[in-house]
Amino acid sequence: MPHNFWMINCNQPNFNVTRRLGFTSQGLKAEYRRKVQRVEPGDRIIYYVTGIRAFAATATVTKSYTETGSGPWLPEGRAGWHYRIGIKPDVVLDEAQYIPAGLLAYRLEYIRKWPPEDWPLAFQGNLHLLSKGDFFMLECEMLKLRDGRAKALLEIERRLDEESERQAAQRERRRPAKPKASGPASEKEPKPDTERRPASAQRQGSAPSAAQSPPEAPAAGAGRSKRGAIPRRAARNRRRRSGANPAAPST
Repeated sequence: MPHNFWMINCNQPNFNVTRRLGFTSQGLKAEYRRKVQRVEPGDRIIYYVTGIRAFAATATVTKSYTETGSGPWLPEGRAGWHYRIGIKPDVVLDEAQYIPAGLLAYRLEYIRKWPPEDWPLAFQGNLHLLSKGDFFMLECEMLKLRDGRAKALLEIERRLDEESERQAAQRERRRPAKPKASGPASEKEPKPDTERRPASAQRQGSAPSAAQSPPEAPAAGAGRSKRGAIPRRAARNRRRRSGANPAAPST
């Protein structure tokens, strides 16, 4: 599946803890376990600092979550930071460069289901899933502050190209492989028509063989000559049995 884009919300003291760790590790709250289980290496993260309501940094996940206890992060609300993921920094702004979220909130697809005046409600909680468009828009604005507009646009364009190529490669890997042909089409011998036709069609269309040909009709007059000879033979036999001699021929 394509990599996910996450927004981590934390207060400024806990964000400073992540900064002191060199953006190599990040704690996540236990109450979001199902979301935490979806975080995997290659996912992107953007930091939203509550209280001052500003975007401060982006990072990339390098290691899936492990359960290690609360760690150095201070409790926020009822749940502690019982899960930890490995990260590496991408864009880290100085504190004076933090981008107020109110300047960009109206451009985010993520908060469209909230009324414009209630946009801070969209940022409650510790872990949120963003769209790719929202993430790269925010990161582009951060790069403009850090590197200047021209360089930032080139960098964002390069990252978008890399993301598109990666997703295309993943779709290609998920595509089922085509079955290999056994040989060239020219080498295949066509099957006889009789093999391709149904058996009923073969029986109906086939010509009768010599053994199945109807008997020939008897020649004309052959039957009558045999039937006429039988009465004459019977008359001679009756005369022999009665002792009558045939008349001698006259001289």
